[in-house]
Amino acid sequence: MIRVIGGLYKGMKLRRVPDPGVRPMPHKLKESLFSIIHPEIKDKMCLDGFSGTGSLGIEALSRGARTVVFVEEAYSAVKVINVNITKCEAEERARVMHKEFNRAVIQLAKEGAKFDLIFLDPPYKLLEERNPLKVIKKRDILNEGGKIFLRRHFKTKFDAKYYKDRRKIAIGDDVIVFYS
Repeated sequence: MIRVIGGLYKGMKLRRVPDPGVRPMPHKLKESLFSIIHPEIKDKMCLDGFSGTGSLGIEALSRGARTVVFVEEAYSAVKVINVNITKCEAEERARVMHKEFNRAVIQLAKEGAKFDLIFLDPPYKLLEERNPLKVIKKRDILNEGGKIFLRRHFKTKFDAKYYKDRRKIAIGDDVIVFYS
């Protein structure tokens, strides 16, 4: 079961995506991330890339983010994100984009979108093939002083040459790296 940990929607149960390829962030890892960044969320523009259930973006909305853009390629996940946003009555502060991540970032850049916080929880295999930080840097969608939080498997070799690695949280096989 996926729950919102804190804020306005605390305790709200979120639907899961009926696809074994979608792996929600473990509760302890999400709780660790948000306990660290909680003071930075209020009134921020956020991007939840590779959204899955939308739990990271909804957690940010629950804690006072101004707006969250959810980007997800899988249609089954997009349907669940919309259900979860509606359940939280957060439709006015959320936008869901049913697109491949790079294409969504390109569109957002054309629209002039800039984000303060970017959450990335891509499929582990994707990081072996592509670097989502490259398109973020190239399209300049991160505000000055903004931060990126990337979840990856601890064994994944990943070169983040576009941003500085500021901090890591490791729980089990998962690592969240904070970039700025």
